[in-house]
Amino acid sequence: MKRTLFPKLLAGYLLYGILGFLIIATFTYHLTFRFLERHEAAALYRESALISSVYAENYFSKTMTLEEIRTQLTTLGIYLSGEIWIVDTKGSIILNTAQPEPAEKMETIPGFDVTDFGSSYFQTGRFYNCFSSDTLSVFSPVTVSYKVRGYVIIHKPVSSLISFANSLTAISYQTLALLFASAFLVLVFFAFVVYLPIRKITRAASQYASGNFEADVDVRSGDEIGYLAASLSYMANELNTLEEDQKKFVSNVSHDFRSPLTSIKGYVEAMLDGTIPVEMQEKYLNIILFETERLNKLTTDLLELNRFGSHGVMLDITDFDINYTIRRTVQTFEGACKERRISFNLILTGEQLYVSADMSKIQQVLYNLIDNALKFSHPESAVTIETTEKNEKIFVSVKDTGIGIPKDSIRKIWERFYKTDLSRGKDKKGTGLGLSIVREIVQAHGEHINVISTEGVGTEFIFTLPLARER
Repeated sequence: MKRTLFPKLLAGYLLYGILGFLIIATFTYHLTFRFLERHEAAALYRESALISSVYAENYFSKTMTLEEIRTQLTTLGIYLSGEIWIVDTKGSIILNTAQPEPAEKMETIPGFDVTDFGSSYFQTGRFYNCFSSDTLSVFSPVTVSYKVRGYVIIHKPVSSLISFANSLTAISYQTLALLFASAFLVLVFFAFVVYLPIRKITRAASQYASGNFEADVDVRSGDEIGYLAASLSYMANELNTLEEDQKKFVSNVSHDFRSPLTSIKGYVEAMLDGTIPVEMQEKYLNIILFETERLNKLTTDLLELNRFGSHGVMLDITDFDINYTIRRTVQTFEGACKERRISFNLILTGEQLYVSADMSKIQQVLYNLIDNALKFSHPESAVTIETTEKNEKIFVSVKDTGIGIPKDSIRKIWERFYKTDLSRGKDKKGTGLGLSIVREIVQAHGEHINVISTEGVGTEFIFTLPLARER
């Protein structure tokens, strides 16, 4: 089995780190630099506007000399870490704080045109090749008597902005490194909490698929993965039990079919080869008929049980009188009761007691329970059938005073083909499927059936039915 999940998680983790680095190196750095550029340009513009209104305007109005202005602006230029220029409208540099002494001849900026700034008050570049490296240049017009007489231009090296942007980006890289380390811890946690349990579940599922239902899913947690592991273990246990039940079922079916078939085959062969004389054949033909009826009943019970087990039975739910149904079912056992001198004691609630169920199926339940009670009752005893109403439920009880059920057999009586040793001695005709059919019918109605038994005292079966609401 290929291990593909964890490598995918690891690849995603590394991809997260690479993408984070690329985003910071490009997108984040670009945004940071542009923000610093606009912020610095706005600050320089405020300074240039102040110089324009206080110093340059006084110079062009001839109220201050150039030397007086130079002294003030040189100090300000050092503070701003840039150069301050005052130029006229033709581009001639009147004052440059980078030059400690005034030039003998004014320099002219080649190709100077203030419209090159466009709608913005700043630009980045080499400013008409006046600088050897990129510079942030901000201008502010000098207006005297509503007429532009010149411009104040402040230049600051872009390298200082780049240095600041790099410092901020370094902080972003440090943050990314912390996030990357945190993501690694999350990855390790995920590996222990999710990946490893899934690996154990997958390994166990592979064992189950190969038929080994004994493999244990060693996952103990209270989350969905733990629930999945517990469900998988439960499923494996059920499959293992089902496989054992299937083997037991086949064994029991084979045994219960083989015995009568062997008897039938043996008696027929004996009659054919003359071992059994003609005058005695009627006796053995009756035995063959008895075994045939046993096979027929076994086949019918198996088909009935299979219909319930496949959940394909449609119940015909109607309201009917359970007391009347009990009385009518009891009448079918009149012959067997007379033969063994067994009586019925009916304790029924009211003259009529209506329930909501499938009448024919409930008749089958009553027949099987009463038939069992008669089989295991002593001669000259009584079978008690009682109905009780409680909490909108009808409790039906079938109780005998017979041989009872051994303690170790109480839980097994619902299993298919199960028979106690005592029942095998008394009931050669039983198939061991009657109680399985009874339970399937009751459960198909969404109800419950229980048994109370004491060996040598008797047995009582109690099942519930819903009370008919309309009645």
